[in-house]
Amino acid sequence: MAATTHSDNSNSNDLHSKIFQQLSPSVPTKLFIANQWVDAEDKSTFQVLDPTTEGILCEVAHAKKVDVDKAVTAAREAFNGEWGKMDPVKRAFHLMKLADLIEQHKETLAKLESLNNGKAYLAALGYDIQQTINVFRYYAGWCDKLPLGEIIPTNPAENLDIQLSRQPLGVVGCILPWNFPLMLLTWKVAPALCCGCTVVVKPAEQTPLTALFLGLLVEAAGFPKGVVNIVPGFGHTTGEALTRHNDVDKVSFTGSTEVGRLIMKASAESNLKKVQLELGGKSPNIIFDDIDNINDAVGGAVQALFLNMGQNCVAGSRLYVQSSLYDKFMPLLLERVSQIVVGDPLDGSSSKAALEGKIVHGPLVNKEQFTKVMSYISSGKEQGAKLLTGGDRLFTKGYFIQPTVFGDVHDTMSIAQEEIFGPVLSVLKFDTLDEAIEKANNTIYGLGAAVWTSDRRKIKEFTTRVKAGIIWANTYNIIKYNAPFGGMKSSGFGRDLGKDALFEYMAVKTVVSKI
Repeated sequence: MAATTHSDNSNSNDLHSKIFQQLSPSVPTKLFIANQWVDAEDKSTFQVLDPTTEGILCEVAHAKKVDVDKAVTAAREAFNGEWGKMDPVKRAFHLMKLADLIEQHKETLAKLESLNNGKAYLAALGYDIQQTINVFRYYAGWCDKLPLGEIIPTNPAENLDIQLSRQPLGVVGCILPWNFPLMLLTWKVAPALCCGCTVVVKPAEQTPLTALFLGLLVEAAGFPKGVVNIVPGFGHTTGEALTRHNDVDKVSFTGSTEVGRLIMKASAESNLKKVQLELGGKSPNIIFDDIDNINDAVGGAVQALFLNMGQNCVAGSRLYVQSSLYDKFMPLLLERVSQIVVGDPLDGSSSKAALEGKIVHGPLVNKEQFTKVMSYISSGKEQGAKLLTGGDRLFTKGYFIQPTVFGDVHDTMSIAQEEIFGPVLSVLKFDTLDEAIEKANNTIYGLGAAVWTSDRRKIKEFTTRVKAGIIWANTYNIIKYNAPFGGMKSSGFGRDLGKDALFEYMAVKTVVSKI
């Protein structure tokens, strides 16, 4: 059973060209430094592509070291000046105003995200952009309630006063991935600004357009110059300059484990800046035979992996089904996968399917990611896994891949151990709770995990013993702006979202006074 396709993609060129022509007059393509739109010092640019048509959307200024230096200088001046000294209530006003402006322009932002990233328009509008709005409003509410200090108890006979003081770190470099471009930018920028830090943002070179459009809204919201700076570019140029900069106090990064290691190395070789990393994952999704509703578990398993075409760091890419349930579960799973709709993420058929509650797949983000995912599909076949559905390219244009499911997968196979970051699900068997926990932990990663069972004792033991930063029980992919998100092991350290994220952007001082 193959996934549903709703078009041959032949009309995408005209549709996408028309949409981008309507948007392009308001889409900036220069660097945003100190509230000014400027060319790169050497006038260099790079192409931004549409993964649906493989065509060029536009060219964007490419920031090099000299440009990063300017952005960091602007951020430092803002931190030492107006923003760093601003009343927290006024900071909250700016964040709330920015959230309001994002809401006013949410359709534009969703269209840009879909054009540049390939995700379905309604998914971008209803999830990515809505969470962006929610996160800014959430941290706006924290601005005048930050846990900035406390008194440390002492023996009165010592005549000492000891106070703990939390202060904003300073200039933060935010280096972003391409899978949720604007939403993940917000996860870093909003708490940083809330705490009084200033930021230099490097969006992924594949998907810079919504970050740049946000610069327009930062201007309109009245932020002082230099508080938010946006410098598009590549990792080996722009990212390298930012991570090694001696006047950057912290780098917050979401992306691959390999790049996370390079960022730690750059910090060690420069000024030992603070590093926060949210990295890769190979999340286990465990289905026991005592589930209350098998259809809920089937739907959860499909959504866990195939959200955003599998381009999700917390994707439930290792699906473990208890052996006694396997034969009943698999036909239902394959039937649900066959209902995934694949096609142009911006045409009317995609929106209709999404409104009907179906998962809608656009293309993968670029040719490099497409090639990587196809190589893993080949690897699964070569290593003896059974291809149950999918496995092929769709359409002659665009980086579309059929939703793919492998059965008879063993834990030693590449598709069961390595992060694929695409629409490829590996299904494995287990028998006991102890075996499920052992298999869940049999990975270098520790970002997400899930368990499906009606037995609360199993849930308790699973959530206690499995090493993962977020664990779901009888659900998946529920991420809330007020609950911390992050990983363990090779999935990184530090937390986005919730109150915990605030502590990532503050430094602790201990002040001891003799009375």
